[in-house]
Amino acid sequence: MRRVHVIVSGGVQGVGYRYTMRMIAEEAGVAGWVRNRRDGTVEAEIEGTPEQVDQVLAWMAEGPPGSRVDSAQVTDAAPTGQRGFEVRATA
Repeated sequence: MRRVHVIVSGGVQGVGYRYTMRMIAEEAGVAGWVRNRRDGTVEAEIEGTPEQVDQVLAWMAEGPPGSRVDSAQVTDAAPTGQRGFEVRATA
């Protein structure tokens, strides 16, 4: 299993990024969470097989229609065995 922590910057709030990401994550079969941050970025953690994680990361680099992704900082994290994917409150 692979788990990553991601911070996405650009025009990624107010465009349905988090809720679309939840659908993409569920389709890919990954676990984790996503939330807006007060600085205008979106933060997420994704856990699954390397292929599943790569699939979601590829989507995150593009985002939903209407968004603008300037960068995505990806760092490895320790797998937790989490189940399901959730949209969390703003941090």
